[in-house]
Amino acid sequence: MKNNRFGQSAIISDNEYSKIRREFKSEKYRLIWDIAWYTGERWGALVQLRVEDVYQNGKPRETITFRANTRKARPDGKRETRQVPVHPALRDSLSAYVRYLDGIWLFPAREGVRHIDIRLADKILRSALTRAGLDHKGISTHSTRRSFITKLNENGVDVATIQKITGHRDLKALAKYIEIPVDRIKGAINSL
Repeated sequence: MKNNRFGQSAIISDNEYSKIRREFKSEKYRLIWDIAWYTGERWGALVQLRVEDVYQNGKPRETITFRANTRKARPDGKRETRQVPVHPALRDSLSAYVRYLDGIWLFPAREGVRHIDIRLADKILRSALTRAGLDHKGISTHSTRRSFITKLNENGVDVATIQKITGHRDLKALAKYIEIPVDRIKGAINSL
């Protein structure tokens, strides 16, 4: 669903994030949305989070651990564990979710033995987008990752730090995530 985006998922504004968040019908999917928004991790890794990756003794950890075996492999085939500090707003969401913890998986499937499937998470997102009236914008599960990286860049975070946060080894791959608005390009030219 990358309508007219040249293969890229759409960047989500803060307002769109909030509008979509309101459309999720359960705490489980609101928390997936929040973790995606505040960590920039791919949804395939999000749905595989274990309670122990996020909580210790019933309280949110200082960092969320995305295990290597749940993350996308690099071009050389290797996978790396990624730890992301917990944003204060995300900490609030995690604290509210504690009452739903039961078992190994942070986001258990209905039978509880496995985690939810990425296809189900995608379907839930698409339903929320439709209810929010944003289903035409090219927003996908990858939009939260692109938005996270673009926002870091817009907030003046240097590329080396963004690379460290996201786990990108290749700057060329990282650059594909950063959307630079036309006004910013014009401003750069006008600064000469």
